[in-house]
Amino acid sequence: MYESRHQTVISRIKFYRRLGLHLLIASALLLISLAIGMVGYRVTEDMDWLDAFLNASMLLGGMGPIGELKTSAGKFFAGCYALYSGLLFVICSALIMTPVIHRVLHIFHVQDKA
Repeated sequence: MYESRHQTVISRIKFYRRLGLHLLIASALLLISLAIGMVGYRVTEDMDWLDAFLNASMLLGGMGPIGELKTSAGKFFAGCYALYSGLLFVICSALIMTPVIHRVLHIFHVQDKA
């Protein structure tokens, strides 16, 4: 997917395209995760869609649930979803930063060879 150390640094347009692809994948992961969280809150806590959206988005954002959870299934789901959300944050951060870090390191490597 990326150029090897023997290749030249890609152009800025190709780099922005690569970065855009990574942003698109991270956004898709977040939207899918938000949908899973909304359905989970809807099923386990019988929340309306707006409350389910609020709780799922707050957990994905790292702030925690808003409403009080009443059922054991809802509490279990919220705990699992919180753990998943923390892992998803790390994955999306790495996914977005990978092209940037690769480009910087590749530029340093090319400059060292010259």
